[in-house]
Amino acid sequence: MSIFYSGARGEHRPARARGMPSTDMRNPRLRCLGLLLTGTALVAGQAHALGFAEALSIAEQQSPRAAALRLQIDAAESAQKAAGTLPDPKLAVGVESLPISGMDRWSLTRDSMTSQRIALMQEVPNQAKRDAKVASAQARVERERATQTLQRLQIRQEVALAWVAAQAVEQREQLLTELLAENQRLQDSLPARVAGGSAQANDSLAAQQEALALSDRRDDLRRDRSKARAMLRRWVGPRADEALSGGPGALTRPVEQLRTDLAHHAELELYPAMQRMARAESHEAQAESRGDWSWEVAYNRRGRQWGDMVSFQVTFDLPWQKDRRQVPMIEAKQRELERLEAEQDDVARRHLQELDDNTAELQALQSQLERLNGTGLRLARERADLALANYRAAKGDLSAVLVTRAQVLEARMRLIDLQAQRDGLVVRLNNLIAD
Repeated sequence: MSIFYSGARGEHRPARARGMPSTDMRNPRLRCLGLLLTGTALVAGQAHALGFAEALSIAEQQSPRAAALRLQIDAAESAQKAAGTLPDPKLAVGVESLPISGMDRWSLTRDSMTSQRIALMQEVPNQAKRDAKVASAQARVERERATQTLQRLQIRQEVALAWVAAQAVEQREQLLTELLAENQRLQDSLPARVAGGSAQANDSLAAQQEALALSDRRDDLRRDRSKARAMLRRWVGPRADEALSGGPGALTRPVEQLRTDLAHHAELELYPAMQRMARAESHEAQAESRGDWSWEVAYNRRGRQWGDMVSFQVTFDLPWQKDRRQVPMIEAKQRELERLEAEQDDVARRHLQELDDNTAELQALQSQLERLNGTGLRLARERADLALANYRAAKGDLSAVLVTRAQVLEARMRLIDLQAQRDGLVVRLNNLIAD
């Protein structure tokens, strides 16, 4: 709705100065020039616009969080290569049976028992323990990859929500700017109308009060715009200051398909890997009850008159306190596995409830948007037009015009809010399940 008093009684039109060229857009040359300039401006604006899909791609590639997750996966894969390998062997060098008293004290050669010893020892964990370590390392890599998928979806969701917030604020600010310009046209026309007797003196005060209220709201929107752009800048860097083009669009999966595929929710995909890790740790605890073993080869060097010697020994662990050491650890790992299973069930139920809540909210928003677009805005505009017509015909006062115009403003603001809420729900639903 636009209030422009071109046909108002008593309005003074500024006369065109002599020698000034006509700016009538009915001139074909001027109209072509205007279309050319408009097209050029649109092309320039689109050339520097940031697309919705492009913003998601930039955030995924440049996010420090994503880089940290990639490094974490690399670390888990590197650790997987060492899983199940034997511990490093040990080398022992020393002197045995060195006399410290008597005639042969501190001699390495005069006593037959004295020898210089070098030994190589290797610890050998049992095979079940090594297999469990390999399985645990593989499950850890799978968990990190599932975590990366979940974090990628969370990054996409946060970027998209920041996008929706920034776009909604700009739409509100643009709407308020149009109304401020319309208010200024109203104030410019009032002196002539008051002088002609078609308006009252206090109408100018009412228009100025409306301008102050609109200016306050514009300041709030500018603050919100700075915050929204700062949030977007966190993900896409300096390109957050560009114009925004596009949006989340519609649901990528129908609601019924989302409910069917909810078992593959990105957060639920973490639990199979964590459960495999818990099982591997449980098997490793069970393998502790079998005990490990080690072997050692030693070379003893003595004097020439005595001759050198070689020794070999095998050492076995004796887990004779299983009830006090191994069994409690096995039970602890089993309880951890049961905890993960119960937690997975709880998370699945929570996400199902959230899906139902978001679906109901989305349906309500769709209905409200259809009513507001179909009837609400039309009724508000018709009331405003009627109040304006009465005011122009000197059958009504300006306060009725300002009240109805404020109602149109609130209806259009609510439309932007409802669209932003709907887009936010679409973003959340589109980022439940990884492609």
